[in-house]
Amino acid sequence: MTRFLTDPQGVWGNVVSMTMLAAEAQAVIAMRGLGMLGLWPVAPGEHSLMVTEKVEAMTQGVTDAHVAFLRGGSSDAVAAAAIAPVREATKANAHRLSSFKPGA
Repeated sequence: MTRFLTDPQGVWGNVVSMTMLAAEAQAVIAMRGLGMLGLWPVAPGEHSLMVTEKVEAMTQGVTDAHVAFLRGGSSDAVAAAAIAPVREATKANAHRLSSFKPGA
């Protein structure tokens, strides 16, 4: 009998999270790029935030994945722990940047 090493629902949850992360990241890149061209309003500290937030999110993701692994989590649980902080950052950025209105 074949036994799954991961939970199929957990795997699909990670697929959905990564798909949303990619879509939100593309929206954030577009809005920040337009902001650099002066076509989209962005906050004054947006340029430095682009760098610092990535380091924080990735560090938190690696730490959370490591903890999940050491606690004996399945591979999909470890992946979910790594994805979550990055997804939270991209989701928050997309929401924040989309609240600015061009021409305002």
